[in-house]
Formats: sequence, structure tokens, C-alpha cells
Amino acid sequence: MNINHIELLAPAGNMEKLKTAFHFGADAVYLAGKRYGLRAFADNFTDEQIAEAVDYAHSLGKKVYVTLNIFAHNPDFDDLKDYLKVLENAKVDAVLVSDVGMFSFVKQNCNVPIHISTQANTTNKHAVKFWTEQGAERVVLAREVNLKEVANIHDFCPQTELEIFVHGAMCISYSGRCLMSNYLTNRDSNGGACVQACRWAWEVREVGRDDYMPVMEDERGTYIFNSKDMNMLAHLPQIINAGVVSLKIEGRMKSPFYVATVVNAYRRALDAIAKDEFTEELIFQLNLELDKASHRAYTTGFYFDEQETRQYYPSSRAVEEYKFIAVVKEVGDGYVVVEQRNKFVVGETLETLSVTSDTNKQFTVDYALDEKGNQVEVCNKVQQLLKINCPFHLAVGDILRKKN
Repeated sequence: MNINHIELLAPAGNMEKLKTAFHFGADAVYLAGKRYGLRAFADNFTDEQIAEAVDYAHSLGKKVYVTLNIFAHNPDFDDLKDYLKVLENAKVDAVLVSDVGMFSFVKQNCNVPIHISTQANTTNKHAVKFWTEQGAERVVLAREVNLKEVANIHDFCPQTELEIFVHGAMCISYSGRCLMSNYLTNRDSNGGACVQACRWAWEVREVGRDDYMPVMEDERGTYIFNSKDMNMLAHLPQIINAGVVSLKIEGRMKSPFYVATVVNAYRRALDAIAKDEFTEELIFQLNLELDKASHRAYTTGFYFDEQETRQYYPSSRAVEEYKFIAVVKEVGDGYVVVEQRNKFVVGETLETLSVTSDTNKQFTVDYALDEKGNQVEVCNKVQQLLKINCPFHLAVGDILRKKN
């Protein structure tokens, strides 16, 4: 197991999430520009921001991958050559594609490494070999591939980098290629505008029958299309032994708090594996950490038991045990200056999420001062800078949270 070459890959829906991911230990991020990506409702990056993001990442010795993974139609190619030049000039580390036409066009018009997106639905070793022969550097395997198959693919194509999803939301459609959003709302999921219709409440009945399916439901309906979230933290050694080089976290639409919490947990897990300190107790503690981010019930997806129930029937709502309160902007002796994100009041207990040794520590807010030094009792102005007491050693970029 060569842990030193394992990449922790995080989502970056905007610049704040990118910096948060790197602060908490990601080795690389994936993001989209304003075009050609499958998360059109994320903030995404302008051409100038992509260049800024790459410069920032490279200054840290880290990487940026840009998604071009829509299923392209003819008009999508009209401006693609100019956009590829933007990415090449920005020195992005790779682009992700799923469409064969897009792959061919990128290969002919851009000198940037190509990764094959999970949307390409690569489920076997011969498909991986094909993409390698075409010039792909890495293949992101379909979520439907089990871990034994991953190992077999690696043995068959040892020169090809393999990337898999290890954490985050799952789609009920095969490798996420959903048509429900398009059919119901005229927003094309394969063009980046998915509205996650699978998360809505549904009632299902067979044509010609009046009664609905006898499935578990509450007063609002049932959620038989609603997938559980993936969580493979406990199985990272097996994943690494299977030959995977990049561990991908889903979530470009998620909050900076989600990115911080999940990346921090997986970074700590990988560091523990490298030191041969990946114990059952640590796994338990890190899963408690993962529970603090917004999530649905967890599953290991298709990696192990084919009979595992991956759908979450009772509700489509995510569990939110903790709330993102503030991000640390300045550190002083016995205090921090924070940028407030959600309401808190003097007298409440906050908890740290930190890259220092003082993570998961709790303290009571004794005072809060605004930029003019005025006392603030109820802190409810988003992005207001506040000076508060803090007895712990934190770092700029750390997060304060509060139990719901």
C-alpha cells in the first residue's frame, strides 16, 4: 500500500470552497467554468477565476481539474476551442470529459491531460484499456463497479490512473445519467441543470390500478427514488490496495462547512493509515465527524454487498446535526476574529473544526465585538466581522460550528 501517492480530491463549487478544501487537506479539487460542466447551479468559475484558482493551487503544490463532462450537442462546440485555450493558458492540471466527441475535440485542440468522467459509465477493464489507448491519463470509474472489479481493472491496466467516489450523494440513475429532471422540468441533467427530482416526494402506482405501491411513507409521500449517501471512510485501506490513486468526494453544490468537515475527516484517515494508526476507535470518531455535516443515511454503494439497500425510504431530507457558524479570519492571544455565517448569541457554546490539534474543542462565547469595538449580543448579520474570545490555538481558515 503506497499511501504517499494517494490523492484526496475535493469539490470546489466556488473560490471559497476551493480554499476551504485545500486548508483542510485536499490534494486536488475539481471545478467547472461557466460552461460545459454538469453542475450549472453551482457558482462555478469565470475564466479569470479559473486562472486565479490554478495559481493558488500550484502555489501550494496542489492541483485543479476542470469538468467538461456534459453530453455535448453540435452548438456546444462553437466556442469550445477558445475555452480550451483559456484552460491551457491557465495551466489546469487536467480536464474531465465523458462524451467521445468532446474527448476527440479536446485531444486535437488542447495540450492538457484528459480524465474520463464517471458520466462516461466505464464499468470494465476493456473500456479502461480503450480510453488509455486513446490517450486518457485517468479514468473515473462508474459508481456501479465493485471493489473486486476495481482491483481487476488495475491489474489489467496498471499504467492507468483510477479514480473512484468515496463519499457524498448518490444518484439513482446509472452513473448519474438521469432523464427525470429533463422530463419533468425541462432542465437537462445531462447538460448540467439537474433539479434532483429523485429527491421529491412521490406516489407510484401501476397503470390501470387505483391503489398505490405499499411502500414506507409519511404524510407527504414516499421517497423510493431517494438514494442514501456514500461513506467509504472505514474501507480506505481496501480501496488503496485495489489500486485506486484518487479518492473523490462529491459535493460541488454543498456548503463550505460540508467541504471542510468531510475533507478534514478523510485527510485525518489517510494520515492515520500512513502511520499505521487507522484504528477502529479512530474510524468511529471520524464517522461522528462526518455525521456533523449535512447527510442522508449512509451506504457503501456497489462496492461490496449487491443486496444492500441503497435507497432511503423514510424521507428525502438530509440530517443536519451541526450548523456552520463562522470562519476564522484572524487569530490573536485569547481571541479570534471571525466572519459570521449563521446566527449565534453571546453565552452559547461553539465547537472548533480546525487543522490544528485544537479541533473538536468547545468553548462558551463570553463576548462579541464588531469592527468598531461595540458589544454585540445577538450575532445575526451574515459575513459580519466579529472579535470573540477563544481559549484554543486555531488557524486562519478554521471553522466554528454549533450543534443544532
